[in-house]
Formats: sequence, structure tokens, C-alpha cells
Amino acid sequence: MDDVVTLPAPVAAEVSESAPRRPRPPTKVVHLTRSERVAKGKLARAEAPLAGHADFSPALDRNPVALLESQAAARVPELVPIRYGRMLDSPFAFYRGAALIMASDLSELPRSNLRTQLCGDAHMSNFGVFASPERHLVFDLNDFDETLPGPFEWDVKRLAASLEIAGRDNAFKTKTRRKIVLSMVAAYRQAVREFAGQTNLDVWYAHLNMDQVMAQYGPQLEPNRRKRTEQLLAKARTRTSLQAFSKLTKIVDGRARIISDPPLIVPAEELLPDLDSSALYEQLHRLIRAYRRTLQPDRRVLLEQFQLLQLARKVVGVGSIGTRAWILLMEGVDGNDPMFLQAKEAQQSVLEVFAGASEYANCGQRVVAGQRLVQAVSDIFLGWQRTKGIDGVDRDYYIRQLRDWKLSAVVDEMNPTGMEVYGRLCGWTLARAHARSGDRVALAAYLGGKDTFDQAIADFATAYANQNERDHAALKTAVDSGSVTATMGV
Repeated sequence: MDDVVTLPAPVAAEVSESAPRRPRPPTKVVHLTRSERVAKGKLARAEAPLAGHADFSPALDRNPVALLESQAAARVPELVPIRYGRMLDSPFAFYRGAALIMASDLSELPRSNLRTQLCGDAHMSNFGVFASPERHLVFDLNDFDETLPGPFEWDVKRLAASLEIAGRDNAFKTKTRRKIVLSMVAAYRQAVREFAGQTNLDVWYAHLNMDQVMAQYGPQLEPNRRKRTEQLLAKARTRTSLQAFSKLTKIVDGRARIISDPPLIVPAEELLPDLDSSALYEQLHRLIRAYRRTLQPDRRVLLEQFQLLQLARKVVGVGSIGTRAWILLMEGVDGNDPMFLQAKEAQQSVLEVFAGASEYANCGQRVVAGQRLVQAVSDIFLGWQRTKGIDGVDRDYYIRQLRDWKLSAVVDEMNPTGMEVYGRLCGWTLARAHARSGDRVALAAYLGGKDTFDQAIADFATAYANQNERDHAALKTAVDSGSVTATMGV
């Protein structure tokens, strides 16, 4: 515990010693037979009939703007208007920041009670490409701020609605959008049924290698779209720490320093001009040593070969804006061996009020545990910490590399064929995640071999996209009236 230190409030957001917790008593694992698992899945249809997933009726006391405002209380005040400004860009941008709103809506609907580890925010932009530790490009879920066990269909509905909303933003026709959503759900359902017949190890090792993906799906794309995709994948391989170093830093008096670009990137020295810099970084070194203990032993050795040069606050994403996120500039052998780590605040999942509290006392550990369970491969520096600021508030963080061949889809450039292929990849990936963490045999029995579930989810996606447009308009009205402040274009 001698590594626990107190930092000034803005920097207390970083990394620190996790709070101790009592070990949980061992839980007896019940191993059902395959026939019992099939019966479990079919029985769940009585609780939540497949066709019933089409239903969506908003609660009478529903107030989406109030839900968004409730999240602002725990966020950095000067950054919250940026979040609202980005959400106003389009209905799809609004949807990306509205995970709490949808969680509240989903909680009002019948549940299958077939629980898996949920992504918790499985919209289409939270899937993407990144490097595996073996240096292959893989496609997977890549955002786990809201991860928590819950009803599997919540992830499916979040993904389906995002495709419908993105299709509207791209001016796709109604039939085209429905075809895209149906294709995604069918890919999910069929993949679950395939995983149900596989061994545990085969499911665990399953992943999407982008070389194999392009070999399978590339011929379905128009030649110019295929070329553009290949260019983006080649670009992903250049998105390394060295590339981030050249973009985010400059040399000042012979030392690499993070370039200030307020309010998006602000070095700690600018946030705390009156703080003694040497004292600050001595404290940060202690915090990094504490974070290191959450890594595997071999990765601790690797981390020890880097030294911290500088810390800066960085605005990231849409829904995450206002939570505290920091980038740590690290140096290895010399100036040609840099690495950026990102320490991102982890708050209570938006699902916890509706699906039950996390088993982890540290929200950063919740994110890391969920990510390791759901992803086929995870960042080698993925870890967590907790710290208490001078304001007396404990804050949890998870840490990972800032950039390691990471690439997200450019949604507004997709044509219908591209979005349909992308949706199928997302559907398969989500099925793999749920098959790893839930009862895939029961899930397969519940979903069945017909398209009843597919059609119901497509109906739901249409209804929820309509609601999302009304919610987007409600935020705009709140901004226009002055009750909510938004900063546009940042």
C-alpha cells in the first residue's frame, strides 16, 4: 500500500493502487447436459417470445435529456458541452453517446434471461481493426466502458438499431436498410448455432483475421470499394506509437513534449501551472509501478523498459467525453522507441442500474475483465488502477496502448453493400463474444433455425431509430432554449 499517493484533482484521474477487496468465496459450477441446455433455451421463449422482440413502447415519463444531464455531474464540466456538440452532429452521432438512454429503454422490455457478458455499447462504430500480440490485423469489439453481464439481446438490439440509424444518415432506402439489419442478425443467429456445435476450445480460439476476411468478402465489394478498404487496412498498419509520436509531439530543448491543443489535448503542466513538476512526476512514477502489478509478469518486465516523459489530458470519442482520459508519453531505448499509454476513467456501467451491480469493486477492473472475456485478443498493456483526488473522490481507470494498428470504419463513406458486409462481420463477432461468455447451446436453441428473431429485431431497429430521431431533436431543442450548453465543431 506504500504506492498509494494523492494527486491534485485534475491529475488524480490517472492510475493508482486498486482498493483491496475480500476474495469471493468459490462458487460451485453446475455442468448441464446438452439436452438440459437446449431445454433451457426453449424455455426462455416463454419469458420472451422471439416475435416479441419487435416491440418498443417508450415509457410515458421518459426524459432523454435529463438522463444525459445526470451523467454530467461526475464529468469534467468544461468538456461536457463538447460532448453535446458532437452528439448534435447527426442522429447517429447522438446514438453513439446515448448508451444510458437505450439501457433505460431496454430495461422496460421483456428479457430472455439468457445472460452473456455484454459489450454494453455494441453500436457499429465500437467494432474495428487492431493488432493482435502476434502482429496480425484482427476485427473485434473495441470499446468496453459499459461491459457487464446481462440479457444477450440488449447487445443485438443496440447493434441492429445502429445499422438502421447509420443507413438513414447515409440516405439508404427503407428496403435497403432492412436488408442490412436482417443480414446482420442472421449472421449473428447462424454463428451462434455454429458455435453451439463446436468444442469449448474451438470457440475460445475463434477470431476474424483481416487477411481471411478480405479473401472471403473482398470479391463482394465493388472494385473501387475493395481498393479503398485495402488502403485503409494498409494505413492501419502505420498507426503505431511511432506515428502517434510524430503527430502528437515536438522536440523542445532536446526533449519530446506533447503538443498542446486545448481543449482536446492539454499537458498536465498547463492544467496545473502552480504545481511543482518534479513532485508531480515522482508521484506518477509510483502510480505506474502500482498499475504494473495488474499486468501479467512478462508484460511487467516489458513495461519496466519504458520511462514516463509526460502526461496530458485528451478528449476521446463521443459518449466518453467529459470522463477523464489521459495519455502518457513513454520512451524506451531512445527517442526512436516511444509508446503512448492511455489511462481512461471507468465509471459505473450504464447497465448496472438495470441489469445488476458488477462483481468488481473497481470499475477499471470491470472493464478489463469484461474485455479479456469478450475479445479474442486484448492489448498486452491492458490493466487498471484507482486513485483518490484532493476532492476526496475515488476514481477508477483502465490503461492500454493509445494506438496499435487501430482503425474504425468510416461509416458515412459506406455504400449499402459495404455496410451489409460490415454488419455481417459485426454480427459474427458479437455471436463469438456471447458464445465465449454465455451458454451458446441454450442461445442457439432459443434463436432457432427460422428467421423469426431476425424479423423481430429488424422491426425493433426501425422503431428505435424513430425514437432516436426524436431524442436527437429533443437535445437540439434543449440547446436552442439555453437549458443545455453545447460547443459545436470541436
